[in-house]
Amino acid sequence: MLTHEIFHKKNMLTFDIPPLDCALKPELEACIDNKTKPLRSLGRLEDIALKVGLIQNTLTPKLARPVILVFAGDHGIVEEGVSPFPQAVTQQMVHNFLAGGAGINVFARQNGVALRIVDAGVNHIFGLLPDLIDAKIGMGTASFKQARAMDEAQCEQALEHGAELARAEIQAGSNVLGFGEMGIGNTSAAAALMSVFCDLPPEQCVGRGAGHDDDGVRRKLATIHAAIKLHQCSAYDPLQVLATFGGFEIAMMAGAMLGAAEKKAVLLIDGFIATSALLVASRLAPEILDYCIFSHCSDESGHALLLRHLQAEPLLNLGLRLGEGTGAALAYPLVQASVNFLNEMASFQSAKVSTKGSA
Repeated sequence: MLTHEIFHKKNMLTFDIPPLDCALKPELEACIDNKTKPLRSLGRLEDIALKVGLIQNTLTPKLARPVILVFAGDHGIVEEGVSPFPQAVTQQMVHNFLAGGAGINVFARQNGVALRIVDAGVNHIFGLLPDLIDAKIGMGTASFKQARAMDEAQCEQALEHGAELARAEIQAGSNVLGFGEMGIGNTSAAAALMSVFCDLPPEQCVGRGAGHDDDGVRRKLATIHAAIKLHQCSAYDPLQVLATFGGFEIAMMAGAMLGAAEKKAVLLIDGFIATSALLVASRLAPEILDYCIFSHCSDESGHALLLRHLQAEPLLNLGLRLGEGTGAALAYPLVQASVNFLNEMASFQSAKVSTKGSA
């Protein structure tokens, strides 16, 4: 087992991501190939079946109690005019999630996926709401054009809170977790993280976010250029980069991904923001990528390039750019289908069907 440690003063976070045991791979591949179908005729579903079988180290994988964790947090960078929407929309959408009225609620209900709504750092006091998980680190981050978004202690706290939430879901019986987010301004944070970690110019990372016009995109781009120049972060110090440009919801989501992979859960990765959180997590523990299924390619500029950087092949390309975990919820039935054909489809032998070239 490989151990990845983040040191900060006297504190230490450790994430132990077990490498996949690939000893079963030839047997899984043979099982998939011997189903009553032409070779590779189920395409990507066969890849997903193989991946889930390897994650669970079994020829008969099962998906149990799927859940999507939706993390919400506010961003001080909104002060710089990087979003066409006011910051208040973050807390308004949290209420919408709790009322069951958002896109993620619709798709999660449709596909039998549980939702957990997490206040990671919204600039609002919600009080006691029965279906809201209060993991608030602060009342939103600082503007990373002026200062670091958060300090390293807050960053570590967000990572650990996220890991604890994921571990709790797995302890309760889940073995497949999706990740979503809500946070006005978080495409700016994600673009900055991508630019630094992937060593790409911001022009290749910045998109329209929640609906910027051309002037808005130019303003957003100039803001990120200025912030990267100000901080001069090294991609070899992922905790510093995350603390400088990230959001509380992005950091907490990264921690949840790490915590889920520690327990060998299947991870459903959503769009641009969620993939930026995974990018951070992969710099802390590269083995996490073995546990990921990439649900879709977002229409947000930069996501396709980020997926290529991670050597990821998404299941869907529907022009989505909503976030919230909606892509993960929509992709889940395809993961179900992959596991179901592996478990339930007859083999040539059991169905007494002739194979190619047989007499």
